[in-house]
Amino acid sequence: MTIILRRAQPADANALPTIERSAAALFRTDPSLAWLADSPVTEARQHLHAIKTQDIWVAELPDGVLAGFLSAEHVDNQLHIQELSVSQHFQGQGIGRKLLLAAIEYSRERELNGLTLTTFRDLPWNAPFYQRFGFETLSAAETSPRLLAILSQEIAHGLPGERRCAMCLRLTPALSNPHPTPGQTP
Repeated sequence: MTIILRRAQPADANALPTIERSAAALFRTDPSLAWLADSPVTEARQHLHAIKTQDIWVAELPDGVLAGFLSAEHVDNQLHIQELSVSQHFQGQGIGRKLLLAAIEYSRERELNGLTLTTFRDLPWNAPFYQRFGFETLSAAETSPRLLAILSQEIAHGLPGERRCAMCLRLTPALSNPHPTPGQTP
């Protein structure tokens, strides 16, 4: 399947809630989280604002249909992934992987320190998915106040705290001079 990854445009905002709603249907496979499939999703106007102020990539099919998106924002020299959603019909085809790799490459190009996110620790399409890309689950001591606040907000909205975690992919900064002269420390 040919997928075009590109930055989201204002015209894409109306399609993103439908993708998010479709992706959420996967929660029906876990009886204790099935209620999330029917929970409110981000409205088109909020997506429109995010498209103008944050980093959002979409996965587009050759016929113009959007299959997925990744929404993120710069915080503390890191890229924080807020949402990665792929429409149910297109799940399992590598679209989420491609979107995540685009965000990682973007972060490397901008010499960010890493990427962060919060997710379910035990759902196969959550923490285990991100671990395959090098994300590490943060202990409470390693979790920044910003990520702790996000986790607290999620718990306040009904997500089970014992199943949530913060994750980070630390990026190694590129050397400014990969070929140092003799006696120069890289």
